[in-house]
Amino acid sequence: MNAPPAANTYRPAEEALIERDIAAYLEAHGRKSLLRFITCGSVDDGKSTLIGRLLYDTAMIFEDQLAALASDSRKVGTQGQNLDFALLVDGLSAEREQGITIDVAYRFFTTEKRKFIVADTPGHEQFTRNMVTGASTADLAVLLIDARRGVLTQTRRHAFLANLVGVRHFVLAVNKMDLVGHDQAVFDAIVADFDAFRRQIGIPGFTAIPMAALTGANIVRRADEMPWYQGPALLEHLEQVPVEPASAAGFRLPVQWVNRPNLDFRGFTGTITAGRIRPGDAVRITPGGATSRVARIVTFDGDREEAGAGEAITLTLADEVDCSRGSVIAAADAPPELADQFEATIVWMADEALVPGRSYWLKTGAVTVPASLAAPKYAIDVNTMEHLAAKSLELNHIGVATVTTHRAIPFAPYAEDRALGGFILIDRDSNATVGAGTLHFALRRSQNVHWQALDITRDAHAANMGQRPKLLWFTGLSGAGKSTIANLVEKRLHALGHKTFLLDGDNVRHGLNKDLGFTEADRIENIRRVGEVAKLMTDAGLVVLTAFISPFRAERRMVREMLTDGEFIEIFVDTPLSVAEDRDVKGLYKKARAGQLKNFTGIDSPYEAPETAEIHIDTTAMTPEAAAALIVDRLLPELRR
Repeated sequence: MNAPPAANTYRPAEEALIERDIAAYLEAHGRKSLLRFITCGSVDDGKSTLIGRLLYDTAMIFEDQLAALASDSRKVGTQGQNLDFALLVDGLSAEREQGITIDVAYRFFTTEKRKFIVADTPGHEQFTRNMVTGASTADLAVLLIDARRGVLTQTRRHAFLANLVGVRHFVLAVNKMDLVGHDQAVFDAIVADFDAFRRQIGIPGFTAIPMAALTGANIVRRADEMPWYQGPALLEHLEQVPVEPASAAGFRLPVQWVNRPNLDFRGFTGTITAGRIRPGDAVRITPGGATSRVARIVTFDGDREEAGAGEAITLTLADEVDCSRGSVIAAADAPPELADQFEATIVWMADEALVPGRSYWLKTGAVTVPASLAAPKYAIDVNTMEHLAAKSLELNHIGVATVTTHRAIPFAPYAEDRALGGFILIDRDSNATVGAGTLHFALRRSQNVHWQALDITRDAHAANMGQRPKLLWFTGLSGAGKSTIANLVEKRLHALGHKTFLLDGDNVRHGLNKDLGFTEADRIENIRRVGEVAKLMTDAGLVVLTAFISPFRAERRMVREMLTDGEFIEIFVDTPLSVAEDRDVKGLYKKARAGQLKNFTGIDSPYEAPETAEIHIDTTAMTPEAAAALIVDRLLPELRR
């Protein structure tokens, strides 16, 4: 078979020219650049072994580490009497026992030409979230493939995710060539397979290298065993690949901290994500739109005359402007956009599936804001890139969905700015990271739909009503007595001259929410709609009462956050399940026990009791009339203007 073309054929030709120019520059100026890269791929493709071999062959292992490696190789290694290089990176006992990488392991090494930080990322599907973590800061991905197995589903998933989070350079490392007799035909077939896939997902190019990490073939030096390969060894390529920062519209500094050590100094601290800045440059603050000029660029080593992307600095401005943590200081002529609705690609990382409509924390840069996701527009099959219908996203699934934030935030498309276009999703109860994503663009409606200024304000409405508006949110199990007590409270308030309205769960489902069922997602949407209606009613100055099971804390919190502080009063109508089931006024528990009613709270769907309700009613120790009297007595001082 004819020899394959040189490795540079697999990526844009101009990239090879850039590599040559950068290498010449570094050699002429004696400066070492830093390359961050990851190793990724499927389980047991040799990622840890590859890194261990790199460290060993670049003489980055101290004598005591080498002695420990030799000892560990004899005890738990898989290479007989030879060194097991994977043990240099697999530090967890579970990793050594199972022979897999679980956590992300970072290692530093250096050569005469460049410094490196390498992340060894897990190959097992269960730990895909850890792989995304490692890829999020990488310039290059070394995608390992076992020559005996070829391109696998996890190979495709990792390539897709690395491309998604902005990795710009790819090395296709076809490993374990010694186990297939260094056969060029095997290598060519794998390269052709991956080349077809990378075109589907938009990877512009890649470098393919046949290697054997265990023996060191084509790792640091070109291997005699594969004379048909004319491209660079892995380290040679890593030393030359360009690491220029991604382009963006202009200077951007997300503010992480407002530095006020004394009355005479007010600086804005953060890491520049794009562009360069000099004293005297005009800047604009987003949100807010205030403009000023840079007075000083302050660093740990003193004032600077210029700073650029990747540098951590403190800026002082010529004017006193409204700027706080989460704001973005940008070039005056190129500020980031503001929006509260986006299309985004989501990688779901939690065992519990995505719940459309549920409120999560969205963290992007220094901004953390409540956000919800609509049902996915589609999920992505990483093997075929086919768009699949999906109502939710399960662990490790990838999909495209609409993200809505509680307020407008500064953003940029991820392809333009990683810091302003990437985000994570955090569960608001457990504080666990449940997803990660990239913003594509703002939805047109988020930019074209604006709040209309009205002359009659909510305060004016409340004054006309002669009361302070409140939302009394009754929550509890079915049969707890929520509607009964809420009805009694409204009667008492009405008799005292207060303007009220009662939204009952069953009544609302006859009209406003008649299209919703009782799945978790539908229940969340049911509460969201009720919350929006209740907010409009409080804006009108009313005292609103709602009686809904509202089983999830996250959704009750979502409604609380719609209102101003102090307006949401959570009333927990606390009734044990056994008592509520004995009452069973509507016969619903009987149907649920018989399997005729699915997703019934308390039976096959959970109820999350309030942890800090403003009012707690124990119905086993109090009659509905007594409960209503207690609630009204507690509320009256707060209702009077």
